[in-house]
Amino acid sequence: MNKKTRLTAIRRLKILEGQVRGLQRMVENDTYCIQILHQSSAIKEALCAIEDLILEHHIATHVIEQIKSGKEQRSKKELMEVYRLCRRH
Repeated sequence: MNKKTRLTAIRRLKILEGQVRGLQRMVENDTYCIQILHQSSAIKEALCAIEDLILEHHIATHVIEQIKSGKEQRSKKELMEVYRLCRRH
């Protein structure tokens, strides 16, 4: 992973970590359930955004390089694996 993508992912993960801690405090403080669910939903969206960032980087670098070097089957296999993971969500 290149430095820019790695730093962006780390920054977002630290923000996400704070959101999860906040969610834990909300549960500990018996916050209204709907507010907890809103925060939980925001956390899931933030995690999906991190996954998108990493996937975009992977496609733009590794998959493209595999195709250029004649490893189309490997890139196809990886893309199908990602597709299956995304369908589970």
